[in-house]
Amino acid sequence: MLHRGQESTDGAGGGELTVPMAWLYAEYIADELLRTGDLMPPTSFEFRAGRDALALTIFLSDTDGELSGIRVVSQLETWLSLTAYDQPWQDWVRDRMARLTAEAVDAGGPAPDLDLAEAAWRWLQETELLAPDLNAVPGGGPVIGEDEGPKVWTPAWQLGLPLGHLAIHLF
Repeated sequence: MLHRGQESTDGAGGGELTVPMAWLYAEYIADELLRTGDLMPPTSFEFRAGRDALALTIFLSDTDGELSGIRVVSQLETWLSLTAYDQPWQDWVRDRMARLTAEAVDAGGPAPDLDLAEAAWRWLQETELLAPDLNAVPGGGPVIGEDEGPKVWTPAWQLGLPLGHLAIHLF
């Protein structure tokens, strides 16, 4: 996404391109975690859901505004706790996005990282993926193949979040 006529990455201004490095780096980390876990084919919508959910977690948890490659390993526990099943991840994302949006409005400058994060969040909320219905056979039953059995339409974030969480565990 090009942002013409905005500040450059060093904040110097002068009509240069603003590069959304924080978002791109968060997305890169998420992509590497998922590829290492080898949970889904990288071309699948499920992979995208996991990458976007994990990238949002990584991007939004960076409260200092400086994602550092050295700190990635030290952040794994934080990301695990944020993506855990019993955590209100969706509410946390909404709160952090609202806070960052308010900060961007106050700053009056471009926010290309936030624009990409908002696009990912919108896709995760509005897209539904067909996934196995884990509640369909409560008492057991015959083992059914991976492509068979009841399926249910699930918001992409609800499928991507556990994939991201599992990818962190497998890393």
